[in-house]
Amino acid sequence: MTTPSKASLPVIKRLPKYYRYLKGLQETGITSISSRELAAQMGTTASQVRQDFNCIGDVNGRQGIGYSVENLLTILESLLFGNGERLPAILIGCGRLGKAVSRFITTNTNGYTLIAAFDSSPDEVGKTISGIQIRHIDELEDFCSEHHPQVAVLCVPREGAEQVSGRLVNLGIEGFWNFSHYDLSVPYPNVIVENVHLGDSLMSLGFRLRNQD
Repeated sequence: MTTPSKASLPVIKRLPKYYRYLKGLQETGITSISSRELAAQMGTTASQVRQDFNCIGDVNGRQGIGYSVENLLTILESLLFGNGERLPAILIGCGRLGKAVSRFITTNTNGYTLIAAFDSSPDEVGKTISGIQIRHIDELEDFCSEHHPQVAVLCVPREGAEQVSGRLVNLGIEGFWNFSHYDLSVPYPNVIVENVHLGDSLMSLGFRLRNQD
């Protein structure tokens, strides 16, 4: 059996979707589901579901009954959220996008806690965002050396991401949730990066709409 740490990136990318769907089943009182039923909801195949579950732990489906929703959720919660201790995160860029992202981080149970926010604009510094006072970017080094955040959320333009990302890596940041148009995984291969390209999603949607059979 493949261990969770060896699961491929495509499998890892599917785990949150499994979690969301299974959470919905639990809330409606459904206690078991077959790989075929789950595949139909996930837009994949029963074989793919079984292969994915073989990668994440002791997941045993029962013939004629299926998988235990509770057991699957327990395993997925452990993988996605660890022991419940939230990862400390900082936000860089407090404009409209930064404000929206900060609300998501602070109002959703997602395994993170926002501990600081930074900006360089005099119009933003000193204000509050999701209950946190915005600091000037010049305070970044002092804050990180004292509080040791693990994750940086980048809501800045490409040039801003290029300028600040190296500083953050040198300050011990281990992961980026990156909303800039700069692929951080290229210059920093040893740091875990989630590059979020909203424009890519829109272009993919446009392609599918314009090229339907």
